[in-house]
Parts: sequence; structure tokens; C-alpha cells
Amino acid sequence: MGNLVETIVEQARESPDRDAMVFRGETWTYEELVGAIDAFAGGLTERGFEGSRVALYLPNVPPFVIGFHGTLQAGGQVVPMNPQYRAREIEHLLADSGAEVVVTLTDLAPVVRKVASATDVEEIVTIDGTSDDTTGFRAFLGDPGNAMADVDGDELAVLPYTSGTTGRPKGVQLSHDNLAGNAKQMVQALPDGVRPSDRVLGVLPLFHIYGMNVVMNVALFGGGTFYPLPAWDVDEAVDLIEDAELTFLNGVPAMFNEIVNHPEADTFDLSSVRFAGVGGAGIPREVATSFEETFDIKLYEGYGLTETSPVTHFNSPNWGRRVGSIGKTLPGIQAEIVDGSFTEVPPVEEGPVDEEAADLDEITGELVVAGPNVMKGYLGLGEANEDAFTEAGGTRWFHTGDLGYHDEDGFFYVVDRKKHMILSKGYNVYPREVEELLFEHPEIADAAVVGKPDEEYGELVKAFVVPTPDADLDPDGVQEFALANLAPYKHPREVEVVDELPRTTTGKVKKHELTG
Repeated sequence: MGNLVETIVEQARESPDRDAMVFRGETWTYEELVGAIDAFAGGLTERGFEGSRVALYLPNVPPFVIGFHGTLQAGGQVVPMNPQYRAREIEHLLADSGAEVVVTLTDLAPVVRKVASATDVEEIVTIDGTSDDTTGFRAFLGDPGNAMADVDGDELAVLPYTSGTTGRPKGVQLSHDNLAGNAKQMVQALPDGVRPSDRVLGVLPLFHIYGMNVVMNVALFGGGTFYPLPAWDVDEAVDLIEDAELTFLNGVPAMFNEIVNHPEADTFDLSSVRFAGVGGAGIPREVATSFEETFDIKLYEGYGLTETSPVTHFNSPNWGRRVGSIGKTLPGIQAEIVDGSFTEVPPVEEGPVDEEAADLDEITGELVVAGPNVMKGYLGLGEANEDAFTEAGGTRWFHTGDLGYHDEDGFFYVVDRKKHMILSKGYNVYPREVEELLFEHPEIADAAVVGKPDEEYGELVKAFVVPTPDADLDPDGVQEFALANLAPYKHPREVEVVDELPRTTTGKVKKHELTG
């Protein structure tokens, strides 16, 4: 496929005056965006950084979009970094990746400077001002007319790092073909693709694969207009949707939960939205149902991982939607449910099953996937790569670490993370099943369930719950509610009421931070 930036250049050739990006009143046409990308590539080349790794330590702002594609045009590789990370966290990412240039905010430059001597960083570019040892973004830009780097589609394009909840973050090697192919698959899976008139909300973090590829690249590859927002704020996002009449809303479950629980939700006008997609984690059915009933917008769930560029499954309107399912595989992607000996677990007749009545241990296994979207491997981690892949039947399968089942119609269902399963007195308890029930409680706005070490149970089920506004939530009442609706071994033996749950910037609950 070659350099993925060529797809955006093609859009500029076809429609140079069409709006490509809008940020707080400033607009870039496709011709202007491609020109800015070219200038950034020129800045790298003129300073001898063509083919180098460039770290983007930024929120969702136009220089991220420009720096991302400009780096690829110059034949380099992008290292996206969470702007909330501090010195200790970015030191590992910079040293491990070998990044030589960092593009960041003036306020974050001291964080980079603090660790630069332990890394290969040679230049710090700041987008909002300069100091003695940094270069301003505009000053960094080079002359126009730079060539598109001739790269093979299998060459490394982006090196995002996993969240590192179970150890040091691992560099995920994604190629041009991985990213461009998966973005184009998503354009094909969307209802009517991406139209030139589509306006796409870009509030999911661009340093994360979901915001980077499913939102930013899908919008630009499809010829739509991308509206980045630096951070999630429900009021600002809804105002932008209403004022600009945005048509695409992609989010994580926590975002949709905040929308439906907002005290003024019934006044929100989301009528311009023709497509709403959710991913990053499984969305509780109660939250999805509430969103759909409140706004009369269907919410389409998908599934993927950083290692798969990211989307493998999707409830596309083009091939059917099944509530409670992560959907069917995208064309060209294979998926199976396997047991511990890598034998395929047979599908159920039709899902979703009644998880309370079904024997989940009989129908579930680990979800494994294969396809052109799957990463090349983790950077420099041979043992981790051996654990991540299994060669079987001539196919290289990637282990997702998620437990699930599938049905005869080709729909897949994720029950929980393999590492989150609770073993209580010999019984397997899947936290997501308990969480789904807790979301049905009228006084619970958010919930997470974890296993707590216990001498009697091995692990007991503990729930952390966030009450709805003005609710007087009684932990004993929550236990009674669960016991009335779940088998006794599944109900929470402990319930703790908290103001909020710790979440990553992409909305996933940090369960490793929830302890007794």
C-alpha cells in the first residue's frame, strides 16, 4: 500500500478546497492541511531527522495531526505519548523507542528536558512558544515541495505503547499497511462510508490508537472534516456537536454514561449525529439502552486492541447489529474462540445467551485473531512476542487476553478480561456480568467489580459503586439487590461507595488501583 499519507494527498487532489480540519474557529482545507504536513516533513529533512522517530507529546490539537502525517511523509515513525504522563513515564517511552525529536507544549518541555540526557532526544519543538533550548513549531517547518518517502507498506509507521497496567509499557509496532488498511476497512463498514459532508468529533485521545486511527484517519481518509478537542468535557463536546452539526460521535463507555447521566441530558440536541460508535471497553447494556432511548440514536459497538490497529469486530449496519455483541469480524480478519489447549470452542446457536442460566465455562474461551491489521510485534521483546502469538494451521494468531464466546451467525461476545476473572470458592465469576446488573440499579451511576484476596473464598467479589446525583446509596441495599438477581456466589460480599472510579484517559477503569 505504501505510505499511508498518500491517501490524504489523494483527497487534496480531488477536493483541495474541502474543509479537512476545524479547531476552535480555525479551518484547514485539504490543500492547506497537506501543505502543512509537507512543511513539517521539510523541517525534519532539513535538520537531518528524515527517517527518525518523532514523539508527539500533545493533546488533541492541529499540530498533532500535522506532525503525525508529516513524520510519516518524511519516512519516520511516530511515537505518540499521553500528555498526562510525567518524567518517569516518558523516560521509558523515549529511551525504548529511540525518539530523536519531541513535539510538545511549552509547559511540558521541562518534563522532556528532565529526562533528555537518558534518551536519544536531540530537539524539542514546542507548539505554543519557545525557550532557549526549544524550537517553535512554526520556526521548525521547512520549505514546501518535499517528496513523499518511498516506504514499503510493511515498514513501521507508528509505535504506540500499551498502558502498562501489568508491567512496563510495551512498544507496539504498527506498519503503514496495518493502519491504512484498518482505517479503510472501517470506512467501508460505516453506513454509507464517510461522506464529504460528514463532520467528525475528535475528542478521543489521539495518542491512543482508537482516536488516532478510527477517528482521525477514518475522517481524513474518507474525505470528511475532523474536529479535534483537547480533552473530554461533556458540555463542550455537546455544544460543539450542536453548533457545528457534527455527524459522527465516537466514544468510550464512560463518555456515553456521562452524557445520559448529565442533569440537562434531556435538553441536548444530538439530532445531527448520523452515526455513534463505542469501543475501548464493553459498554453496559443499561447505558447503551438509555442513550438510544434518550436521543433516538443507535449506538454501534466495536472491538479492538492497540495490537490490532485497532478494530477486529464491529456491529456494522452493513451486515447487522446485535445488542450485547462486539459484532462480526471486519472483512479479511479471522477470529476464533479457543480453550487452553488451543482447540476451538464450538459456537452457541444464537447469542447473546442468558449468562445467569448458561454455563459460561462450557461456552467461553480466549478470543484470538489474525489478519493484516495485526501488529508486527512488540519492540525488542522476544519473550512477550512468543507469549502473544500462536502458529496454528498455517496462521499466526494473536492472543487478545479477552474471554468470550461466539454464535452460529458469526457474532462474537466478550465476557471479560482473562486477567479480571475472579475465582471465588472454586467458582468463576466474571466481573462484567455483575457490573451489568449494578448499572440497572436506579441509584448507581458507575460501577466496577474486582476480586479481593480472602482466606475463606480465595477471592471475594467486591464492588465499587458511584451513586447518582443526590442519591443516598446504601451498601447493604446494593448487596441485597445483587443477591436477588444473581447466584449467591456471584454477589458482592463487599460494596464500597466512592465519588468516582479511577479511569485511564481512554475511559477504562484502572482496576489494579481498586483494592480493599
